[in-house]
Amino acid sequence: MTKKDLNPKRVFDFFSEINKIPRPSKHEEKMISYLQEFAKERNLEAITDDAGNVLIRKGATEGMEGRPAIVLQSHMDMVCDKLVDHTIDFLNDPIETYVDGEWLRARGTTLGADDGIGCAMQLALLDATDIPHGPIECLFTRDEETGLTGANNLKAGMLKGEMLLNLDSEDEGLFYVSCAGGKTTTATYNFTREQCPSGYFFMKASIKGLTGGHSGDDINKKRANSIKLLARFLYLEQQKMPLLLAQFNAGKLHNAIPRDGSITFAVPFDAKETVRVDWNIFCSEVEEEFHVTEPSIEWHMESTEAEPVIPAQTGKSIIMALQAVHNGVFCTVQDTILGDITETSSNTASIATGDDCCAITCSQRSSVMSNLTNMVNTVKAVFELSGANDITHSDGYPAWKMRADSHLRTVATQCYSNLFGKEPTVIGIHAGLECGLFAERYPVLDMLSIGPTMRGVHSPDERLHIPSVNKIWMLVTEILKKI
Repeated sequence: MTKKDLNPKRVFDFFSEINKIPRPSKHEEKMISYLQEFAKERNLEAITDDAGNVLIRKGATEGMEGRPAIVLQSHMDMVCDKLVDHTIDFLNDPIETYVDGEWLRARGTTLGADDGIGCAMQLALLDATDIPHGPIECLFTRDEETGLTGANNLKAGMLKGEMLLNLDSEDEGLFYVSCAGGKTTTATYNFTREQCPSGYFFMKASIKGLTGGHSGDDINKKRANSIKLLARFLYLEQQKMPLLLAQFNAGKLHNAIPRDGSITFAVPFDAKETVRVDWNIFCSEVEEEFHVTEPSIEWHMESTEAEPVIPAQTGKSIIMALQAVHNGVFCTVQDTILGDITETSSNTASIATGDDCCAITCSQRSSVMSNLTNMVNTVKAVFELSGANDITHSDGYPAWKMRADSHLRTVATQCYSNLFGKEPTVIGIHAGLECGLFAERYPVLDMLSIGPTMRGVHSPDERLHIPSVNKIWMLVTEILKKI
């Protein structure tokens, strides 16, 4: 399969156009301009609100004017991550894609199918003249990945539709009817660096090549976290010998499981060979522990130049906090309709050391808001006990509860069964969807989230399953005919 074979052609053509437009979270201005010009060229009504969301309306096709209006929604921004040795300017350069069997990938970066492929489907619908539908509204929201800013600032009354089809899910055949709420917690340790005492040897260790992934949807898949692994090694060593921390840098995004990272530390000169042996043993044990989910871990350790260090007690506190702070699934729940699902979790997302501070960010999620508060406080308590100077939380976003009497879900299920000869799986997702925020402002809005199959989302391994795009396109167009 090559690019010219991609089907549905009009969807992939628009996806190709979108990937020429830089659109990192909080930097979607060029995408907004593109959408405005797209609507103008087709004489479609377009509204851009104060938050930067773009709503494009298209009237019903002939004979379907009496149908209920439906909203189709995607977010215009993308997570921008790359391989450590790949060069790209995400504010100016296009995403380079290629076909790999049945998958579409990007060269060295995230693909942007989350949620560019949803946007492409909306544009294809707005551009089409041969697809029957009632009144449709296509909502393109801003800054979903780093703060849900667009959805959070969407005004009540902007949408006229009675139903909303969110195109931001990542598994064809799964109908998402609920999502988790979430918050992020950032702990900061302030310090004045000190010169390292004489008789110490400096070492640098690093990890790369972890699978990573989405900190919600992939948190239950036993994938390794580079921050937790490096902290785990440091904790083991500081139990044996005096250890001074100089640098700890890993992770970039609050909603991604960190894939790589590095530490710089100093130990007494006569302990350096012990550390090297311990590192080799540690690497071997971790490889065995994660042999299923992490087949491509790369380890490295070397001597390095001396530099000012973090005060001993502060460095020890940082390491102890990272060892203790919860990472992964906190609890699961069994739902009579949705089955066993992850309810509550936390992801140790990033750590960055500067000249005079160290900042650690963790993201918490739960489909039960009271337990989200409990998870946030559990993480906060660890940092409080370890003496963090400042602990802050994001505003967060609400969970979306399943609607038992959803007409949209009933119609979509029937359409899926008729098209593909099997029932879809109705499920809740352990990730934040904008549906939770829409439900606050439009409490009677009937919503469903679907999308083609993607893997490695929020990482340079992101890939889009090409045949599943056509299935979702068929389903969306059939829903519009039948609703």
